[in-house]
Amino acid sequence: MSSARNAPDTGRRDACGVTADGVAWLASAAPFPRSTLALWEERPHAPVVLPCGPVFDVVSAPAVFGRLMLDRLWDEGPGSGPVAAFRGRMLLFAAPGTARRLPSLLEWEEWSADGRRDGRAGTVPPLLCHGKGDAVTVPAPLTPEASGATTRWVTAPDARHPWLPGPEILLWAAVRAARAAVRISISHASDPDAKVYDVSRRR
Repeated sequence: MSSARNAPDTGRRDACGVTADGVAWLASAAPFPRSTLALWEERPHAPVVLPCGPVFDVVSAPAVFGRLMLDRLWDEGPGSGPVAAFRGRMLLFAAPGTARRLPSLLEWEEWSADGRRDGRAGTVPPLLCHGKGDAVTVPAPLTPEASGATTRWVTAPDARHPWLPGPEILLWAAVRAARAAVRISISHASDPDAKVYDVSRRR
């Protein structure tokens, strides 16, 4: 496996904050890490498809709900691992095995991953859990600096072995994000001009 020094020069930290160690971690998930690093050396703005399972799982949520989960993790919880925005969804990188366990925990909490419309389940949109056998497209180490880009790092990988939340932590974040979504919905219904939670804020 190629070392971090072979990664693109991100020591200066571009706008998304990916470091050489973070690039090496991402590449370690690829079947051929050296080839992935070589691609990024040649085309540092190129997104790439990486398999889930051995190094990380990914929980994909609609952008607004995913942002609520992320803010709960940072404001009230232990923080998050790397997080990417990709075409209207938020990709939360999680510990291997999360994709297999989280749906059953959501079902147990009556907050099904299928987003059932009855009762409180209606406040949780479908969460897509990608694990062993799946693959996801991740932003390039050097992403465009334009704010609001549909594909970018929200919380960039910056360590060779980043901490990744497990299924219980992401369940906790989903529960609290759902409660925040209910409060926003009630505020809009009762007073269109009421101040609601600013989902763009993060610590």
